[in-house]
Amino acid sequence: MADQRQLKVTIQGVAGCFHDAAAREYFPDREIETVPFNTFPDMFEALDCDASLVGIVAIENTIAGSLLQNHELLRQHNLRIIGEHKKRISHVLAALEGQSIDSLTEVNSHPMALMQCEQFLRRHKNLKMIESFDTAGSAKEIAEKQLRGHAAVCGEYAANLYGLNILEKGIETNKRNFTRFLIVTNSLLASEIGPQEGEINKSSIVFTLPHTGGALSKVLTILSFYDINLSKIQSVPIIGREWEYRFYADLTFSSIVRYHQAIDAVRPLANELVILGEYKEFVTANAS
Repeated sequence: MADQRQLKVTIQGVAGCFHDAAAREYFPDREIETVPFNTFPDMFEALDCDASLVGIVAIENTIAGSLLQNHELLRQHNLRIIGEHKKRISHVLAALEGQSIDSLTEVNSHPMALMQCEQFLRRHKNLKMIESFDTAGSAKEIAEKQLRGHAAVCGEYAANLYGLNILEKGIETNKRNFTRFLIVTNSLLASEIGPQEGEINKSSIVFTLPHTGGALSKVLTILSFYDINLSKIQSVPIIGREWEYRFYADLTFSSIVRYHQAIDAVRPLANELVILGEYKEFVTANAS
């Protein structure tokens, strides 16, 4: 039986944004109350202060790459990753009822969304592209202020939430646009709603190494020896220490015993090694 208790999930953006949609997809059998924040730092501060909250945070996109700020926020805050979700990012053009594309003069959205839909938008010379703070926020403003002549580039979920008419679907140029989200919370709630040990086949770690030749190569050799797959590695400069880096890595494995052995073998080689979370890998279904 599905757990019926409500979860409070922090999101960056307003109701209807892609964080909101991803949270509901990750917890399909739970009642969700989203708690919106304007910025990721504000969201992480709230998660530190309120043990009842779960957070969902974008960590990388197949077009824009890694969100380095969010990697650092994960390291700086005492939270645990308990899961991941990969979501196809598809945009629609939405406006008030009774409007056609030709009757519009302005299209509003986040600059990244406008860029991702530029080919479609430039085919419609009547549309002036205006940058705004948020995709779903643009849809919300058009609906609340009844802005005729305006359209929003947003997700289908946002358009439906705010009662806008969808004029065109799938207007993004690149159809292989995915964002990977991480689910984070405090250690107490993580033990309650996180994966069972038998489900765990992925982890995220951050480590620093001595500034000596071959240091990273030795770590990679150990991971290979224990059959640990390095699915991602991201270096971030250490502020105040020129040409030194932190390494954020995602590891996948079939044996949690071998994974623990690998971590134990790597620790003596690292100046610092922190496990950010251990969770179940999300496998993306084939998208057309």
